[in-house]
Amino acid sequence: MSQLDFIRALPKAELHVHIEGTFEPELMFAIAQRNQIEIPYKSVEEVKQAYNFHNLQSFLDIYYAGANVLIHEQDFYDLAWAYFEKCAQDKVVHTEMFFDPQTHTDRGIEFATVINGLQRACDVAKVKLGITSHLIMCFLRHLSEEAAFKTLEQALPYKEQIIGVGLDSSELGYPPSKFERVFAQAREEGFLIVAHAGEEGPAEYVWEALDLLKVNRIDHGVRSEEDPKLMARLVAEKMPLTVCPLSNLKLCVVDDMAKHNIRRLLQQGVHVTVNSDDPSYFGGYMNDNFIAITEALDLTTDELKQLAINSFEASFISREDKEKWISKIQNLVV
Repeated sequence: MSQLDFIRALPKAELHVHIEGTFEPELMFAIAQRNQIEIPYKSVEEVKQAYNFHNLQSFLDIYYAGANVLIHEQDFYDLAWAYFEKCAQDKVVHTEMFFDPQTHTDRGIEFATVINGLQRACDVAKVKLGITSHLIMCFLRHLSEEAAFKTLEQALPYKEQIIGVGLDSSELGYPPSKFERVFAQAREEGFLIVAHAGEEGPAEYVWEALDLLKVNRIDHGVRSEEDPKLMARLVAEKMPLTVCPLSNLKLCVVDDMAKHNIRRLLQQGVHVTVNSDDPSYFGGYMNDNFIAITEALDLTTDELKQLAINSFEASFISREDKEKWISKIQNLVV
């Protein structure tokens, strides 16, 4: 088996993917037409051209513009189902998807419309594709604490469908400490906690996510390497980092995949995982990310196995299910 075939055969869990960031241009254009919503693009090709951007904010501008065409429950179902089909192609057997309710409720879309469409896709994917999933609701950090509290309140009737809460959007200037009180209440309500930190923002944001938000996982976290004490803590606590290599390249967190630190982090004992983040915008789903780092960093089969094992260890599935998938990975022969 070639290394490429090995990657394709490797069972994976994806822990850092924004469902709105899986919106492929073809589907965006089709839903815009179906809902008779004007978008500033005359063709799928023009939408694809708009997907060229130079930093996080220019990406977020097109990201939010695309989300505007999502109006009905069926739209959210179609969005999630298209992602699940990609999961099936990439041997992603479990996924924990972020969704941004504020992106939609601020446009007048009901919270129920969003989550019911996503949940229906999750249910169908489990039956038809054998893919399990969880939903993680994220607060947009560029909005106010008050808005986050309101969103948390809206989520409470759907606690059975939402396993955790997270923090995303523009990182610089919006430290995790801004939302300490919201996350404290979320923990009291029984939600698991994750947060984006240490991507564009400094290592100090990772400390805040750990100490103030009391996260179960750090999303991104690649700048943790700048702080040796933080690195030692991540290793000691086996704190997962959900790293997104192609995203880091596209957003200029690194300027060359050969300079990416995911292999160094792995070798130092950090619990790193591979994820796609916003794959329709960043040029690749899970296998594309695995292939990119394997080629650029000369990863070994054992390292690929460890990254896949880490993804299940860091997931929010049962210990029994973790052991089932880890055993399959360990028994996979090149």
